[in-house]
Formats: sequence, structure tokens, C-alpha cells
Amino acid sequence: MGLFDRLFGEFVDVIEWTDDSSNTMVYRFERYGNEIKYGAKLIVRESQYAVFVNEGQVADVLGPGTWELETNNLPLLTTLKSWKHGYQSPFKAEVYFCNARRFTDLKWGTKQPLMVRDSEFGGLRLRAFGTYGTRIIDPLKFIREIVGTEGVFTTEEISNQLRNLITSRFATIIGSANIPILDVAANQDQLGEFLTKRIAPEFGEYGLELTKLLVENISLPATVSEALDKRTSMGMTGNLDAYLKYQAGEGLALGGGAGDVVGMGVGLAVGQTMAQGVGQTSAAGGGAGALPPPLKNPPRFHVAIGNNADGPHSLETLDSMIEQGQLKRDTLVWSPEMSSWTAAGEVPGVAALFGESKATPPPLPSPTASS
Repeated sequence: MGLFDRLFGEFVDVIEWTDDSSNTMVYRFERYGNEIKYGAKLIVRESQYAVFVNEGQVADVLGPGTWELETNNLPLLTTLKSWKHGYQSPFKAEVYFCNARRFTDLKWGTKQPLMVRDSEFGGLRLRAFGTYGTRIIDPLKFIREIVGTEGVFTTEEISNQLRNLITSRFATIIGSANIPILDVAANQDQLGEFLTKRIAPEFGEYGLELTKLLVENISLPATVSEALDKRTSMGMTGNLDAYLKYQAGEGLALGGGAGDVVGMGVGLAVGQTMAQGVGQTSAAGGGAGALPPPLKNPPRFHVAIGNNADGPHSLETLDSMIEQGQLKRDTLVWSPEMSSWTAAGEVPGVAALFGESKATPPPLPSPTASS
């Protein structure tokens, strides 16, 4: 500092700070040798606090207004040091102006994806980001805990710490909230309010107030987003015929070649014709392409042998039993289609195995004598 600056500083008796930046939180008023004249005027604006530090000790914290630096205006200062020479000596003190306005649009976001458990999709990795606002509410605590002796302190110097604090608490809260990932968008406002209430006390430990925290977006990894988009597209397709017509119209509107559109239309027509042909053939139940009806399963019978029910047996087995003399006309038989046990000779399917089917063929005619 030059001689002229030093002499000018000795006569300056107005202490004020006007901030033309948007990120300065604390500014230390510079005076040569930290000498502040007794009786100097201090102007503190509505959005400011002024903190006096005398020889390493906080002397007083002043709010908005115009103050005359005298001991009767600074009762705390009189208890720290007795001024000699009729209180005409300069104050060997520092003045820190704290910006009390709200700092908005500060960014926060997750550096790494957070692993959470979703009730519908299972384990998911997601990212989140948003903005928050803060302001100084306890200038003395903020200077003691954060600023220290820095001459100029900006939001960039504390934003990393605040961002890490928010993301750490966000991971804990979103992991225990059990909100389905598809419902997060509908609950972002409530989630932001809940985060604000949970994190505000930790901001208060720094002398700051967390005025608002917004969750702007929660995003999924690219592969998960693609799978979710496909699932959504399948649900939105609905009527396949209408969807194909829509695709044909989109191709025409986007300037697709006439051959592409005609080919798509022909394919659509052929598909519809094939579907109609198959439906008509199936409805008619005949024609060259008609399929025969399925064959019925042949009946199976139980046979009463002694006091036991033996079976079930197929007709081929019953035929063998007849030849072996185990099954006769008066032997009782039963199948699921019958209401009760009935003699085998009275059951149409079984009766055919007796008598007529076993008749001996007539003798062959004798050969005629040759003439």
C-alpha cells in the first residue's frame, strides 16, 4: 500500500460494503493495519450482518442500520478492552460483512449411481440431481465453523461440502422410502420437502438455513431405460392393426420412399387376407384346408372276476379274454360312460365281440366239373 493510500485510509470514516457479485457470502473490510477510527460510521444494509473481531475475539454482531463506532454503541467491546486517551485511539479490529440474502440455484447431484431395491424391478442403480437454496442465519457460527480468516468467501468454497451432505442423506432416505421407481416422478415434490426437513438441522450446524431443496430428476442407467421404453411401447401399441397403419402413415409423413410405403401396405393387406382366410376356413369346418375332428378315445371296461373288479381293459384285451373263456355274455362289465354294472352281452361295444363276430364262415363252394 502506498503512502497516499495509507493517509487516505486514516481519514476514511465510513465503512460499508456493496456487493456486485452473486456468490460472495463473506467479505472482510480492508483497512491499513486494521485501524478503524473511533466514531466512524458503519452502514449495514438489509441483506447484511457486520461482525467485529478485535484481536482475535468477536466484539459484536450488528444488524441492518447505520452505526457510530463508539463504546456506548458497542457494549461488548468495552468489556474486552479499556480504551485510553479518551477513547480517541483507533479500533484495532476487523469487520466482516456477511451476506444474508438467499443463495439460489446451487447444484447437487450423485457422483456415482445409487443401488436401491425396487418392489417391481428388483435391484436398480439410479442417479439423481437437483438444486437447493441456502442463506446465512448465524453469521458468528458461520465465520467460526467455515470462513475462518479468509478475506473473501464464496459459495464455491462450501458448495462441494453441502452437495456431499445432500447426496449422502438422499441415498439413505431414498433407500428406505420404498417408493416404486415408476411413482418417483409423482412424488418428487414431497420427496424434496422431506429431504429439506431432514437435512436442514445439519445445515444449521454451519450457521446456514436450507431454504429449499428440489429433486429435478431421477434417472436410470441407459440399458434399464431402454428396457423400460420397450415395455412401455408394448403397452401403448394396443391394436396391432391400427399400429401398423400408424407406422405406414408415419413413414409417408417422414418422407419415406413410395416403394417402402407401398411395400408396407401390401404386407399389411396380405396379412389381413391370410388372417381372414384362416378365420373363415376354421368357421366353415370344411374345405380343402379343413382339419378333421380329433378321434375319440376308445372305451375301456372293468370286468367283474369273482368279487374283484379287474381293469380297465381295452376292447382288444376283452376279445382275448373271450377266447380264453374268462369273459362270457353274462359277465358283468362297467365303463365310465355306464351308469351301472351290466352283462357283457348287453353292452353294444362288447356284445359285438360275441356270437356274430365269432361265427364260422360257410364252406367254400365246390369246384364245378369241367365240360
